[in-house]
Amino acid sequence: MQKLLLLGAEAIAQGAIDGGMSGIYAYPGTPSTEITEYVQKNKQAKELKIHSDWSANEKTAMEAALGMSFAGKRAMVCMKHVGLNVAADAFVNAAITGVNGGLIVTVADDPSMHSSQNEQDSRFYAKFAMIPVLEPCNQQEAYEMAFKGFELSEKYRVPVLMRITTRLSHSRSGVVRSEMKTQNLLRLPSDRRQFVLLPSIAKVRYKGLLNSQLGYEQESENSEFNQYFEGENKKIGFIACGIAYNYLLENFPENDIKNPVLKIGQYPIPRKQIEKLLAECEQVIVLEDGYPVVEEMLKGYLANPKIKGRLDGTIPRDGELNPNIVAIALGMENAKDESIAPIVQNRPPAMCPGCGHIDVYKAMNEVLAEFEKGRVFSDIGCYTLGALEPFNAIDSCVDMGASITMAKGAADAGLHPAVAMIGDSTFTHSGMTGLLDAVIENSCITVIISDNSTTGMTGGQNSHAFGRLKEICLGLGVAPEHIREIVPLKKNHELIKQMIREEINYQGVSVIIPSRECIQTAKKKK
Repeated sequence: MQKLLLLGAEAIAQGAIDGGMSGIYAYPGTPSTEITEYVQKNKQAKELKIHSDWSANEKTAMEAALGMSFAGKRAMVCMKHVGLNVAADAFVNAAITGVNGGLIVTVADDPSMHSSQNEQDSRFYAKFAMIPVLEPCNQQEAYEMAFKGFELSEKYRVPVLMRITTRLSHSRSGVVRSEMKTQNLLRLPSDRRQFVLLPSIAKVRYKGLLNSQLGYEQESENSEFNQYFEGENKKIGFIACGIAYNYLLENFPENDIKNPVLKIGQYPIPRKQIEKLLAECEQVIVLEDGYPVVEEMLKGYLANPKIKGRLDGTIPRDGELNPNIVAIALGMENAKDESIAPIVQNRPPAMCPGCGHIDVYKAMNEVLAEFEKGRVFSDIGCYTLGALEPFNAIDSCVDMGASITMAKGAADAGLHPAVAMIGDSTFTHSGMTGLLDAVIENSCITVIISDNSTTGMTGGQNSHAFGRLKEICLGLGVAPEHIREIVPLKKNHELIKQMIREEINYQGVSVIIPSRECIQTAKKKK
């Protein structure tokens, strides 16, 4: 196959293109910028119509990529390490929602702070989110990890983080390409509730994430990116992570290392190979660019085996601690029975009678009945209850503001209609940047800002959006004729339906603002 001379960043971009990527989302930040720029300038990427426009920030990039994944396509999101702080809300929750199309989160760390405010290590974020990590040692591995990372993501239906550093990103080497894969076809999630993180759904999905950890560990044990090299000198063994493996080789002419070496390029760390190295060698030196992530974990492995807790199952891995769990862990026979008395029944949450969101959902459902289900991206607020009976109206709820950006990503993937349902307070909290992204690209999405003139979910605090929604949308660049306002009442039912239908048929960004005060705050004022 063709061989190219590429920066590490460019190798990732080429690997993603060849691996069947349909869209890349990013906010520029050194040393990650060149990944997206390579795609933007690449002739094949243009011919394949791979989406590659910049996002307003890392959070909107992460959410839009998740939206493209929702639609079954393969997507990559790129940022520098401090950008992951901005994207953290969506990043961590995406591990719980999982993915539909493969999703790689590429983060470029900057040890020594060549152009950054700190030296943080993104492997900690991945460990926190409990997802697999790929860390290349050279440009060829960077290409292969991007090429194959989508398959790993789709196999376990979870995002995969690829971690690189400045030196790898900005140095060149020869890269051999593999045969290009075709892009995924449009495919909606088989489980309509997968992306709706209501507590009852999120608890189940979190258990699923925990249950997948053993599979991730087995993948690492068998990964081609983790290699154990035997050595006759057992006095010192080496663990070399990512580019640190190259730094180790440079100290030995012709790569003639007489010591055992464990090269790590995929996480979770391969426990069996670690244990073998520790058993064979008198001393082990851990080489890693960034924080002592692996070193700290190894010292944890060597802790007193008498210590028990959540890691060995003595205490459940998920959920709250309580006196009964403690009693069971202590082996007490008189552990309390926590079953609920038959007289007490769970009452599912519901929207208040007379809520304006109800009128919006009824009209929206009637219009969208003309299409296949799976086209409404919602947000965090009272209206999230539209996921439940009797409405069954929404298909995602990931984090504050994600409705607009996920709708945009799904539209980029070819999904139409793509509708975003967001509240007035959530819109000013995190939705405005997503709408700006959509306006810049004139994305074909319909945004419904269901305005109840308050922050209703938390008790009726003042909303920054009060009386300003239309002006904000105009300021962000939405065409005036496609900002529609209406009062959600039964008498306006047909008007709301007509409005939604007209804006869905518009090939661009449109905003519908149904405004009626929250029934609870109205009662308090009265």
